[in-house]
Amino acid sequence: MTRKLLLGLLLAGVAAAASAYPLDGYPATGIRRLEESRLSHEGVIKGAVQPAGALLSTEQVDLRMTGRPDFDLPPPDPDFTKQVVGLLGGNASRYGIAVLDLSDPDNPRYAEHRGDYKQNVGSVGKIVVALAIFQALADTWPDPADRIRVLKETVITADDFSHWDHHTVRMFDVENRKLVRRTIKDGDRASLWEYLDWMLSPSSNSAAGMLMRDAMLMRQFGVSYPPPEEEIRRYFRETPKSELTAAFDRTFLEPLTRNGFDLEQFRQGSFLTRQGKVNVPGVGTSYATVRALMHFGLRMEQGRLVDEFSSREIKRLLYVTERRIRYAWSPVLKDSAVYFKSGSLYSCRKDGSPCGKYKGNIKNYMNSFAMIESPAGESRLRYLVMLISNVLGKNSANDHQALAGAIHKLIEKSHPEPTVAAPAVGDGVQP
Repeated sequence: MTRKLLLGLLLAGVAAAASAYPLDGYPATGIRRLEESRLSHEGVIKGAVQPAGALLSTEQVDLRMTGRPDFDLPPPDPDFTKQVVGLLGGNASRYGIAVLDLSDPDNPRYAEHRGDYKQNVGSVGKIVVALAIFQALADTWPDPADRIRVLKETVITADDFSHWDHHTVRMFDVENRKLVRRTIKDGDRASLWEYLDWMLSPSSNSAAGMLMRDAMLMRQFGVSYPPPEEEIRRYFRETPKSELTAAFDRTFLEPLTRNGFDLEQFRQGSFLTRQGKVNVPGVGTSYATVRALMHFGLRMEQGRLVDEFSSREIKRLLYVTERRIRYAWSPVLKDSAVYFKSGSLYSCRKDGSPCGKYKGNIKNYMNSFAMIESPAGESRLRYLVMLISNVLGKNSANDHQALAGAIHKLIEKSHPEPTVAAPAVGDGVQP
């Protein structure tokens, strides 16, 4: 039977930007996009105004469970799990979901449905790239002050490892206060920190390709990183492909196992750009389960992803401070601090069944990694949600947004806001 496939492989974070890192972070990091976002919010230049949940300072975005390093996921609570699964309706068999409610830290609750179900999580896999970068930094420069210097002062020049991507990034000229939004092109220069922001905010695959290249270079050259451009080209041109694959394994799989992850549950098996895959053969498929993603979020909160410095910086890079998309787009989260990464992968065939953007009829993967602190700065409610789905023919971006609202209301109902009793008559209050 002949089938015509529509163009459909879209890897995560598609179209809309969801910028990260706190707005006051430009002086410390040199991420110029942050200064544009801050000036826009303050009305100094034209641009977006941020919701209340996006206004935490850098110091306020911190780890919440460093004092409980031995805490692990509790067994799934049957009643809580039943409530969460009930939100999925008739498509429950097409989802994997995990919810960890830490609002009452002495009585945590965990819900899990199809926790071992795994699929390609698209751009959610970029958190593995971030982990690899921070592991290589820590191994090479144990002193966090040196790592900050490398993050801020190392300049990456885009080459063919960035080929190609449709995601635009925000390039801001601080001196002239001029913003340009476009895709990354060969020759574009920015700091290691800015490339991390580009990868985790508008989900640029091009930025991910360059960071994967540089994570391998850190492993290869150690304290001599970054090497001259000609040495970079020589290394990838002259090193046998089998050795490059082994170096890929050391760079991206070893940090996962060192940080306690099971490679049968979580792995990024190849570059996130087409040319990157050509330059460096990978080690197989990429996938995750909601249980593995939950362990990632929990270990980050505990300061156990490499170390506290690395965990804290990864969390700050995941803090949503501009336009919110998919799960993070839910209106009920506008006052909440949201730490988020999203990924999608869909494909279509022409057979008359519903199909389109985020609603593939061959596959329709949508994946959300979300950590919520609500309201921002107060964190009366604090919970983590990991969600993967493959519901064919439905707009999964909208479905994840709707689920975000339903889960938040479920958490709110379990932790009602304390009521303040009215003063009794006779205590200085007139009847």
